[in-house]
Amino acid sequence: MHNLRNILFVITLIGQKYGLTSSQNKELCDVTSSTGLLDSIKVMASHVKEQLKDKGTSEVAQPIVSPDPTDCADILLNGYRSSGGYRIWPKSWMTVGTLNVYCDMETDGGGWTVIQRRGNYGNPSDYFYKPWKNYKLGFGNIEKDFWLGNDRIFALTNQRNYMIRFDLKDKENDTRYAIYQDFWIENEDYLYCLHIGNYSGDAGNSFGRHNGHNFSTIDKDHDTHETHCAQTYKGGWWYDRCHESNLNGLYLNGEHNSYADGIEWRAWKGYHYSLPQVEMKIRPVEFNIIGN
Repeated sequence: MHNLRNILFVITLIGQKYGLTSSQNKELCDVTSSTGLLDSIKVMASHVKEQLKDKGTSEVAQPIVSPDPTDCADILLNGYRSSGGYRIWPKSWMTVGTLNVYCDMETDGGGWTVIQRRGNYGNPSDYFYKPWKNYKLGFGNIEKDFWLGNDRIFALTNQRNYMIRFDLKDKENDTRYAIYQDFWIENEDYLYCLHIGNYSGDAGNSFGRHNGHNFSTIDKDHDTHETHCAQTYKGGWWYDRCHESNLNGLYLNGEHNSYADGIEWRAWKGYHYSLPQVEMKIRPVEFNIIGN
C-alpha cells in the first residue's frame, strides 16, 4: 500500500510541475491504480506534450504554483502565512472532493493541517462521545471543537507521507508536544487502522501503544479488550486494552475523580487529569525539504 501511495504522490508532483489540470491529475492516479504504472506514464507523456507545445524553455523552467492545494503545507508554500480556515483538494484514489480545513501556519514553521481540536468552547462535556457515523464524516466547527472525519483523514494521509503532531496544554498554560513520523490510517473497510512511526517530543510517548489498532466508538467495538473501551472511556479512539491517550474523551477540564475517561495523556498527566486544550495536526514528512 505504501508503494502505491508513494507512486501516486510522485505522479501528482510531476503533474503539478508541468501544469496539468486537476482532472488530468485524477486520470493519472486512476490509471495507475487500475492498470499500472506503465500505462500511467504513457498518459502523462501525452498530457505533458500538450502542455509544452508552443512554450519556450524559459516558461517551462518556472515553478508552477498549484491551483489546487492538497493540504496546508501547499497553502503555506503558495504564500499564505496566516492561520485560519482554507479550502484544499486532497488527491488520492478515494476522492472526497474539496475540504474546508484549519491551517496552523505558526507552530514549528507552519503548514499543519489540523484534524482535531478540544477546548473550552461551551459544548457539553460528552460532545465527542459520538457514534461511528459521526467520526466517519466528521463533526464540529473547525475554528473550535471538531473532528475532521476518518474518511477525510484517510484521504489526506494516503496522498503523501505525513507526520502527526499533538499539542497539549494544561490549566496552568504549561505546554507539551509529541510528534510521530509516518502517520496514516486505512479506510473504513479496514476499520481506520492506525499506523505511526517514531516518536519525538517532550509530552511522553502515549500514542505509540495504539499503533496497529482499529478505531472504536460507542456503537462499534473494535478494541482488543474483553470490555468495550469506547463505552468505558467515553470517546472514539484507536483503543487497544484500553488506552494511554484518550484525546476524544470527556471534557473534564483538569483533575477529576473518575478513571481515564477525560482528555488524557498518561505520560504527562496520568489518568486523573483531563487536558483543557489539545490539537492534533498533520504535515508532510518532506515539508522542510520542499520548503528549502
